[in-house]
Amino acid sequence: MAFRPETPFLAVDGIVNLQDEKGRWLGIVLIERKYPPVGLAIPGGFVEVGESVEEAVIREMKEEISLEVIALRQFKVFSRPDRDPRFHTVSVVFECVARGEPKGKDDAKVAKVFGYGEIPFEKLVFDHADILREYLKDPFAVFKKL
Repeated sequence: MAFRPETPFLAVDGIVNLQDEKGRWLGIVLIERKYPPVGLAIPGGFVEVGESVEEAVIREMKEEISLEVIALRQFKVFSRPDRDPRFHTVSVVFECVARGEPKGKDDAKVAKVFGYGEIPFEKLVFDHADILREYLKDPFAVFKKL
């Protein structure tokens, strides 16, 4: 019998900073979830076997919000065991830049852009309010270096 470790699920989330065609920052893309827990969320999903976390976040942004990521950097890993009410999930969160019109697909009913000062933290599910509050302490810190 082979050893099979019991581990948390691995997910990725993308803090997608949307730009217009002139490079002006419009805000962050959030989704309205189709499935429980219902509410607003940072787009993301589970990493597939054989896929890197970078590949997973790019795929998930295409699948959930119909956007091509044009730049990304890892922001932080969030791993608190109770961060997802369904099961223990570890998420690698990325800062992303995209252009275009977000459209909700897959697990997302709707995708919408919220200005940086207009994020409805009280409607966010999982630990996404904590993630965005931490991120917004210094948004674009990574992208300032590009």
